[in-house]
Amino acid sequence: MVDPLDYDLLAASGLWLPAHLWEQMREDVQARLPQEACGLVGGLQRRALQVFPVANALNSPVRYRMAPEEQIRIFLSLEKLGWDLLAIYHSHPAGPDHPSPTDLADAAYPESVYLIWFPQEGEWTCRGFLIQDGQYIDIPIRFV
Repeated sequence: MVDPLDYDLLAASGLWLPAHLWEQMREDVQARLPQEACGLVGGLQRRALQVFPVANALNSPVRYRMAPEEQIRIFLSLEKLGWDLLAIYHSHPAGPDHPSPTDLADAAYPESVYLIWFPQEGEWTCRGFLIQDGQYIDIPIRFV
């Protein structure tokens, strides 16, 4: 569990995301339709440095589970680089634009931002959330 003061700080600072990484995730989400896409974002001090797409082991349009061997490989790479796991992204091809009950139940990284991609007016967009104890709050995505 994240300390409440740290949680408030994370919520206020948001996630700093370069535009090219936003675009990389958007392209990944679009390419994997009709299935849910998923992946990880690594970086330092709330600033994203790299996106790591991960295979959806469930191959499902309504759920995702990251391929474990890929997820472990990425975690080891982050550790070797000295980076943090800043965010976990996945798509909701048919909505909603916020964490589903399954997302809330499965959330295991309260210090990471959960990025949820969803279609809006024919385009993919994304919102960020912190999830802890089955509750979520919006997190600003700040472009750099």
